[in-house]
Amino acid sequence: MNDLNNMPDADDVEEEEMADIVDDEENSYSQRRGERKIIKSEFKHEELREIGSSAIWSLSSWKHGNGVDKLRDDNFLTYWQSDGTLPHLVNIQFPQKVNVVQISLWLNYKSDESYTPNKITIRAGTHNGDLQDLRTVELDEPLRWVDIQLSGDEILSKTSRPVGAHLFQIAIKANHQNGKDTHIRQIKVFAPKLPLFYEDYSDDDIPFKTVEFAMHETIR
Repeated sequence: MNDLNNMPDADDVEEEEMADIVDDEENSYSQRRGERKIIKSEFKHEELREIGSSAIWSLSSWKHGNGVDKLRDDNFLTYWQSDGTLPHLVNIQFPQKVNVVQISLWLNYKSDESYTPNKITIRAGTHNGDLQDLRTVELDEPLRWVDIQLSGDEILSKTSRPVGAHLFQIAIKANHQNGKDTHIRQIKVFAPKLPLFYEDYSDDDIPFKTVEFAMHETIR
């Protein structure tokens, strides 16, 4: 006789099965394609500080039942679905200037196929009128977290300089298979855990400088 009190919840079973499927898919992809990192990072998510809950989130469009709340519910089975024309935009507005080093998106090509973003640009500024492009990445059938680091460095490290801004915008410029609308399952916004990172109190908060430029920017 089954003990109903000890039976797993249907949602829990579905989440466990989904996690197993994603793990199997990622392992299969890793074996066939090799490990792919869009932007290299020396940090795990728990080693950074997630600040997205402090922001006001808005979207260029959404399908009923698949709105902005799905991007922040910590559930990989749900997703935001756009409902309009490209580019699809996610606006992340903070009440004061914040330092951000990385924006991470959970994507699942095996489930979402043509709804999966293929080309993404991250922008930052004070308001919509002065946004600057920081990073543009092109993705090839991504699975799980895609970490997009925003400093001017190729590798996010303890000396990387964060980007200071009030507004961060994620622009989906293209989807796989020329898909019209997009799915994103989660978005995280990461700030540094001070004092691990280089601090700069100048007004130039959006770094577009090379190492060579930085070596000669100070008069001795």
